[in-house]
Amino acid sequence: MNNSSQPEVDDNADLLGCLLDLWNRKEQEKVRLEARMGFSNSQDPLSSLLCVLEGCPGRLRGKAASLGQCVLMEFVRWRQSHPQVSLEGRAPEQVHGLQLRALGLLSEAQPSYIGPLLDMYQLQSLDPALLLGHVHKLLALGCFKEAALISIKLKLQSALDMEQVCVPLVLLDKLSLAESYVQGHSHLEEALVKLLDSWCAPNFSLAQLRREFPDLSLSHHQAERFQPKILSKQVFRLMERLNIDPALCPNSVTKRKLDSLRFLMYKRFVEKGMSEENWRDHIQAAVADSPELQVHLVELLVRHCSLSVAAQWSLLYGVPRERLPLGVWDTQQSLPPAERGESVVSSISADPWDPPIADQERYYQLPIAKDSVHFLHTQEELEHCRQMVLQPGTRVGMDMEWRAGFGSVPRQRVALIQLAVPEQVFLLDLCEAEFAKHDRTVEFIRTLFSDPKILKLGYGMSGDLKSLLATWPQFSEQPLAVDGVLDLLSVHQQMQRNCRGRPRSGPRAVEVGEGHAEKGLSLLVQQVLGKPLDKMEQLSNWERRPLRNSQLRYAAVDAYCLLEVYLTLSLDPARFHLPADLRSVPSGQTARSKEEKRARKEREKGKGKQARCRGVPSDGPGGAGRVQLGAARLGAPLKPQQLRVVCDNMLQGLGRFLRCLGVDVLMLENGDDHSRAAKLAREEGRVILTSGQPYQTLKSQVGEGRCLALDCTERARDQTARVLRHFNVQLTPDDIFSRCQACNGDEYMRLPREDMAQILRERGYMQGQTEVKPVENWEEQYEPQLSPTALPGEAPVAPEGPRYGSRCRWAPASDLDRQSLRFPSGADLQLHTVPPGLLPRVPVFFICTACGKVFWDGSHFERVLNQFQDVLHIGEDTLTSQ
Repeated sequence: MNNSSQPEVDDNADLLGCLLDLWNRKEQEKVRLEARMGFSNSQDPLSSLLCVLEGCPGRLRGKAASLGQCVLMEFVRWRQSHPQVSLEGRAPEQVHGLQLRALGLLSEAQPSYIGPLLDMYQLQSLDPALLLGHVHKLLALGCFKEAALISIKLKLQSALDMEQVCVPLVLLDKLSLAESYVQGHSHLEEALVKLLDSWCAPNFSLAQLRREFPDLSLSHHQAERFQPKILSKQVFRLMERLNIDPALCPNSVTKRKLDSLRFLMYKRFVEKGMSEENWRDHIQAAVADSPELQVHLVELLVRHCSLSVAAQWSLLYGVPRERLPLGVWDTQQSLPPAERGESVVSSISADPWDPPIADQERYYQLPIAKDSVHFLHTQEELEHCRQMVLQPGTRVGMDMEWRAGFGSVPRQRVALIQLAVPEQVFLLDLCEAEFAKHDRTVEFIRTLFSDPKILKLGYGMSGDLKSLLATWPQFSEQPLAVDGVLDLLSVHQQMQRNCRGRPRSGPRAVEVGEGHAEKGLSLLVQQVLGKPLDKMEQLSNWERRPLRNSQLRYAAVDAYCLLEVYLTLSLDPARFHLPADLRSVPSGQTARSKEEKRARKEREKGKGKQARCRGVPSDGPGGAGRVQLGAARLGAPLKPQQLRVVCDNMLQGLGRFLRCLGVDVLMLENGDDHSRAAKLAREEGRVILTSGQPYQTLKSQVGEGRCLALDCTERARDQTARVLRHFNVQLTPDDIFSRCQACNGDEYMRLPREDMAQILRERGYMQGQTEVKPVENWEEQYEPQLSPTALPGEAPVAPEGPRYGSRCRWAPASDLDRQSLRFPSGADLQLHTVPPGLLPRVPVFFICTACGKVFWDGSHFERVLNQFQDVLHIGEDTLTSQ
């Protein structure tokens, strides 16, 4: 080092020492001031910055910022007033040296360094091979986030292996960063989506994938994200966002179509909410030419319908005999010729315009004749519609229909637009390509939506508008102006909110979505006009031509009822607890935001314990209301063991938490139909815990108060607190782990370590003669005694010491057959889960007699106790408040 540079080095060392001292004293403002002064006095600020950053300690875990980050940000601000500080005019070798030092700092796991250092030191000018080498070094060090950020900034994606960068990012739950990495590179976008889809295959193994990255540590939450149900949602989201061909994602599409088949079976044979013709249309569209789906269809028909119907469909698709369920082949042989092959889909029932008398008495009916319903597919026919609709002061009921894809494909294009004016309904056929793409048709829709003098009435119009954008790309290129629109969904929500707690005058004070058939617009029509809508044709295949009379009638009713609802509400708004001007009702999103803000403030003040249950319907036709659970009126205190629930497959995390706290929990598997929850609830007297769309149907199948809906977007732990509060469950520390986490069993057997050691030796799990001391007087030490926290009249519980099974039943040692190591339940003792090295530290083991799983006392109990401390507090406060 020459003498001229020595003072600069000393100054940098002094600056670093001063900054470290100030930072340790938490005087951040002085750190910034000293840094600015140091840069101003430096002969080479760019070199001084690197010296300081190289001497700063790395970012500490859990800390939001570091000294290096603070200094770097201050330098960026300081440089704005000193633009002359740059690499311009320097010798190439000096520039290269600074760049290499800056590049070296990017391996210190400081993501905030990347952007500023890349820009200030112009690292993009370095040799690409050198930059790629550095990215590979970061990947080898496990700095996957930093490697991705540098690659994005320097546009190196095409030169790198996408999977080497993106797989660890997805494993670490950083899919959004992986999306940014491939954005703008179509081949990489396709590769990422295909990769995610490959993980939805039935033979995918997360364990095998993790072996490719042995140094990568995954949390339980991160591992749970690799369920096919969650992954397929991400695949479909990316397919729609990136415009990826669904044919590239066969696993996700097949899984979604299988879910569609299950839904169609439920709608047709359980809920009985779909006509035979609609069901057949959708079944054939979902199954198409997929042999796997054809087999699944036959299996579902055996379960939901009959062997005869299953045999007919199996003949139609030619399902091989070896893949047929038991009994289907024999039934095939007994079918008469008239019921074979195409006959299963060929019969169409008569379809008159007028519905059956029973339906006329039960449902709202179209008050105009068939001649007043016009099906339009030419410009000449559209002209008459234009003259009727585009009149100032006109009220127009609007609705749209598209073929239900049940989530198996991106958002569908609109197939039919319904426009209703007094005494007339116009149905615009958008399946007629020339008519739909004609400039006059597009201009008519644009004019209608933008004219503030024409009142457009709809229900859940945000979903309709999204489908319009998918139908006409012109509305994305030149945005569709929307004015003069009243969404009656917002009016309905306001009406429901205002009706709560009022006397029973006016509309029924029920939540949106209540009941088996009445929900959404159908419920509004029932409350205002007296009868609900017949929704049997809602899930029709609206792309088929010609449309059936029942479809035409349904489409006309859905638009015309809006006019009559609006007129009735406007004539007497006070009766429905609405303002005189219905247009003054805020949108559902605005009202929801206000309620959420108010509820959040109440929670912060500790006043949210008596929050009301409220339902928020989702947008779009067929959308189910999402119910957010608040506290119900508290009844008599319950012990966790007295609460018996069944959780649907959307709430498995909640089920595990409740079981951890001693609640008797059964959980549906991912492939189970929701009707199984209702069956278990009825047969075993359980409460159903569910979320989303199944709530309305399940609620109608069980007794009052025996179905509870929760917000599936909440954390499982928060859902647990809501359930305990709702049922006034008195929770104590002795309830934790009183049930087996694996099987829900509540009976354990105690086994001392010398007995466990003997069994392990006999079965070859222990090598050598490990010395194991017996536990003195273990029977007395672990004999159940009355705990201070036990409730009056309760069975004795274990004292201090091991907590497993403190409120459980104890099995005698004789229940374990020492020869077969099997319990009377048929469960085998799971010896393979017991590490022999634990024996010296664990005096007694606890074995679930229902599944054979082995537990022992450890730090896990304390962690769970701390995690649920506020839940324990909730139970105590609840009792005190009574």
